[in-house]
Amino acid sequence: MPSRELPFPLFDADNHLYETEDAFTRYLPEEYRGAIEYVQVRGRTKIAIRGQISDYIPNPTFEKVARPGAQEDYFKNGNPEGRSYREIVGKPMESIPAFREPGPRLELMDEQGIQRSLMFPTLASLLEERMRDVPELTHAAVHALNRWLDEVWSFNYRDRIFTAPVITLGIVEEAIRELEWCLERGARVVLIRPAPAYGIRGPRSIALPEFDPFWKMVEASGVLVAFHSSDSGYQRYTADWEGRQNEYLPFTLQPFREIGQWRAIEDTVASLICHGCLSRFPELKIATIETGASWVRPLLEKLAVTYKKMPHGFQEEPVEQMRRLIHVSPFIEDDMGALADLIGADRVLFGSDFPHPEGKADPISFVDDLAGLGDEAKAKIMGGNLSRLIPV
Repeated sequence: MPSRELPFPLFDADNHLYETEDAFTRYLPEEYRGAIEYVQVRGRTKIAIRGQISDYIPNPTFEKVARPGAQEDYFKNGNPEGRSYREIVGKPMESIPAFREPGPRLELMDEQGIQRSLMFPTLASLLEERMRDVPELTHAAVHALNRWLDEVWSFNYRDRIFTAPVITLGIVEEAIRELEWCLERGARVVLIRPAPAYGIRGPRSIALPEFDPFWKMVEASGVLVAFHSSDSGYQRYTADWEGRQNEYLPFTLQPFREIGQWRAIEDTVASLICHGCLSRFPELKIATIETGASWVRPLLEKLAVTYKKMPHGFQEEPVEQMRRLIHVSPFIEDDMGALADLIGADRVLFGSDFPHPEGKADPISFVDDLAGLGDEAKAKIMGGNLSRLIPV
């Protein structure tokens, strides 16, 4: 039974599945077979991308995982004792069918009191950065993953679990083909990395006119675009400050990295506005997921100052444009009332990050963090807003 009885339905904007070892390789074309491998390193299974062993996810098989919500207290109350990451996370658990398959997950959602959810892959977030200089491989690997997601989870499971296929934008024509393929199979949400797109001529913003054919199709389809936390490549810039190049390791405690951790989503949203994409396609549905809200006020302030100095550089007033078109799923440590005041309760989305350790062990308890808001705002944030974006 749910831990609480609420008078409105819940639509969780941030749920995750754990991929199996063949998720990337089952449908990978023969010419790219060696690009993604699972290898043994001192008795532990690791994933290797293009021959480079990655520690991005400590256990990429997900046979054992951190307990859901293991870091909830850490994120809400800090770490005054100076515990290590391992001490904070605690003892792992065996992965259960609900983390791997939609049927058992639906049963678990019923127990949790969750009516609908967006479902995102986990390990997929390492792919694009490690393949950025070979865009053809990136598109092939993403399509292979999407075929696996569609086969195992489907993109719309009983109008309750909406699994997000990945769209990479390195080659615009390939991105359009991938989007068409996903839409034909019922996708209601797509996952895009908050980062520049890497093509054969290098990186560039996904908001430039070159990508307009893609965004035109997105707008016409009504599909929700979720910019979800990922390896956006910013570790390369952090490494310059630290004097050493190293892999982005999200599950470590690194103060300098933490300071600028949300630059990627701030830059992505700023680009969508400053490069005119949201003005050219004003009906786009955009949500930022698992990127928190600490970047929202600073970006709004920067947009206001910039518009004051150079209004001719914008097609419309940028602050109101952001408030109208960008939906934000905050972290459990964010001030929900302040965010609702800043962008409006209509633009805030409940996301539990279940079953990841950074999120909620009991997703429905997110409503407790909305104690300062009225019932109408709570109903919108806990499900009404996302139901508007993905109606059934």
